[in-house]
Amino acid sequence: MYLQSPRHLRIAAHAELVSLIVMLANVFTVHVKPISSLMGPTHGFAYLFVVIATWRPKQAPAAAKVLAVVPGIGGLLALRQLDRVDTARAQTEEVIAS
Repeated sequence: MYLQSPRHLRIAAHAELVSLIVMLANVFTVHVKPISSLMGPTHGFAYLFVVIATWRPKQAPAAAKVLAVVPGIGGLLALRQLDRVDTARAQTEEVIAS
């Protein structure tokens, strides 16, 4: 069984990073309150979604679970780790099959 990173996890990881960038850009430039009110909860939800979605699969490596906890870029780092494990498993199965 392969441990591919699900599409919903990819979307949430990108939303987490983009919302953090927008939120920080807003704070350091014009500081418009409605943008802060929208981006704060959006970032928080995306962050929690990434952490929970990464920790749920039992075959997910511990490194991916730890990386998912890093705010902002942790989701993308966890996706990278999951893809790396998936590629390694696919190569191992090819070697065993031949």
